[in-house]
Amino acid sequence: MRFHILTFGCQMNVADSDWLSQALISRGWTESAEEDAQVFLVTTCSVREKPEQKVYSLLGRLKGYADRDPAVFVGVGGCVAQQIGEEFWNRFPFVRLVFGTDGTAMVPQALERLVEDPALRVSLLDFLDHYPEREQPEEGRVGAQAFVNIMQGCDNFCAYCIVPFTRGRQKSRSSDAIAAECESLVRRGARELTLLGQNVNSYGQDGHGDGTTFASLLRRISAIPGLARLKFTTSHPKDIAPEVVAAFGELPNLSPQLHLPVQSGSDAMLKSMGRKYTRERYLGIVRDLRAACPHIALTTDIIVGFPGETQRDFEDTLELMRQVRYESSFSFKYSDRPGVRAEKMNFKVPEEEKARRLAVLQDLQNRITAEELESRVGAEVDVLVEGTSRMQDGAALFWRGRDGGGRIINFPSPLPDLTGKMIRVRILAAKKHSLTGETRGEPW
Repeated sequence: MRFHILTFGCQMNVADSDWLSQALISRGWTESAEEDAQVFLVTTCSVREKPEQKVYSLLGRLKGYADRDPAVFVGVGGCVAQQIGEEFWNRFPFVRLVFGTDGTAMVPQALERLVEDPALRVSLLDFLDHYPEREQPEEGRVGAQAFVNIMQGCDNFCAYCIVPFTRGRQKSRSSDAIAAECESLVRRGARELTLLGQNVNSYGQDGHGDGTTFASLLRRISAIPGLARLKFTTSHPKDIAPEVVAAFGELPNLSPQLHLPVQSGSDAMLKSMGRKYTRERYLGIVRDLRAACPHIALTTDIIVGFPGETQRDFEDTLELMRQVRYESSFSFKYSDRPGVRAEKMNFKVPEEEKARRLAVLQDLQNRITAEELESRVGAEVDVLVEGTSRMQDGAALFWRGRDGGGRIINFPSPLPDLTGKMIRVRILAAKKHSLTGETRGEPW
């Protein structure tokens, strides 16, 4: 069977899609272009309204393939599937499989049943009380960058967030299973691993797993021979341990990069959001991180226009951004999600005011990003090459990669294939969102 996967949302969804692709290929299925597919899998996100609308638009487009060939069908997974569930079957009859994150491990077997029985529909939406382990391929090369889930779900119930309702309560995975997967990926070609979870800092605190702390897990994975870089996301500030902060100065292959969502710089908004830390606590974490690793690159998430946010609250966020100087940020206008506490809060900020505040915030971020990139000119960094660059001038072949801080770097090289290699690069110039440089030595 020929399949095609379309993915929306977070890196955990990307990791789920990558695993589904590997699992189906190991069963003899073939990944194909969209126009040739017999089975479509759509991994969805409902954290914000726009990705959810994109899913409905996509299904409307996929209907054309099902109309031309009744054997074509679609499986919808992820957060929107967990919310909408079997209602998809009423609106889109060609959707024959719906599955939540806990059901992902059973999708390959379900698809085989659906192929055998054209009248069958399957729902995999139950939450489990443990982390559902997935079969792990032991053979075949993998890309230089790989993602590894270490947990699933979330126990924080922030006022604006639908994740605990769509991904369930937190369940940590056993450290032995994580280590075995990481070791396998490195043996098969991975140079960089990213550990994933809704809140990796609370790994091991949920009564599942085996009691290993996140700091201990980092040290175990960091020690895998051949692993060039180790990353993790996402971190909740309320749970980051001093041992994790210290690891940035102690583990040589732990990338000097951290995504640390702040959401707001206002104590009033942080309390209303249910974030369980204060502005000063957050800034203290930043100071400790920079003491442990002075060159660490920090990124964040910010919500503007949360219910009750005043102009003063918004100014507090801008001031915090000036203090921290994030390399980049993901910023969004608040939007109601069904079933969360914030949906019922009063004093909603008007849409036009949310848009104005977002524009101001993003303008400030663009200026800080440009200044931070400019400060990197003259530095020499190790770059993990991801492939050829879109920036080509015809004189030489340009390649694209990232340094340890996650910055995009473009550089020319006559070598025929650098994808997946590490190479030393001297930074020559800063662009709007990237850097350019020249190679210094041979790849490895």
